[in-house]
Amino acid sequence: MRMIVFFDLPTVTNEDRRNYRAFRKLLIKNGFIMLQESVYCKLLTTPAVENSAKNLLRSNRPPSGLVQVLVVTEKQYSRNKQYHIQTAE
Repeated sequence: MRMIVFFDLPTVTNEDRRNYRAFRKLLIKNGFIMLQESVYCKLLTTPAVENSAKNLLRSNRPPSGLVQVLVVTEKQYSRNKQYHIQTAE
């Protein structure tokens, strides 16, 4: 299974930016990889790992902003399509 984390955090004040960086570093430190800016993904090997990751996110969520979690199976994740748009020069 895969856990996909989407977040939209404010970066208005210095404290907001500090919270944003701390949350992003927490994700990276715990095995999440960046898919897009503010979208991170982690491979989950067991339901226990899923619960552990959810508890980690719940206990370390920033004081403001939005954090969303989506868990999908490998089959669902494999149907993910990527489209690259090339800019004209």
